[in-house]
Amino acid sequence: MTDTQSYDRITVRQKLSLTVNRFEIRAGGKDGPILGVAQQKRLALKEQVTFFADEARTQPVFSFKARQAIDLGATYDILDPQGQQLGWFQKDFGKSLLRSTFNVGVPSQGLEGSGHERNQVLAILRRFSDIGWPIHFDFTAKDGTPILSIERAWAVRDNYDVTMPAAPNGARLDWRVAASLAVAVDVLMQR
Repeated sequence: MTDTQSYDRITVRQKLSLTVNRFEIRAGGKDGPILGVAQQKRLALKEQVTFFADEARTQPVFSFKARQAIDLGATYDILDPQGQQLGWFQKDFGKSLLRSTFNVGVPSQGLEGSGHERNQVLAILRRFSDIGWPIHFDFTAKDGTPILSIERAWAVRDNYDVTMPAAPNGARLDWRVAASLAVAVDVLMQR
């Protein structure tokens, strides 16, 4: 496993599949080395997405899982392969009515923050018809420091460019937390 704060950019690309949501996570951009492959069963009562080291899905590297079943404001724990918490996130259901908003925490980094869709007009249009509208989320720590940006360009297939800027002390958000949030943006925004 690579250093969890060594990446300033990853790409999350949705792969086409009829029965599951599948995603490929690459370091540094769309042509970078594969960091993981994520898979989520559709229509599950309790959301869970597992990230694997390889396409054959033989070695889990992290996951996120809802604490409760069927809850619009559920909190999701991001877990390492041994089930230890790496972080958490929660969709803020009330604020998400007009513009999707997520809260995030990474206890090992002493970090809590939130992020929402940048463009209010596109956020509202997407609620009526998501025809691949561009999406841009900006996440900041409680003190206003930028910690994460997730951007989907106008496209038929979902590709997310994920940027983790360095904090003034040089630390970056754990890329596993960033990848979890990027996948969550895709699978949870319609709820």
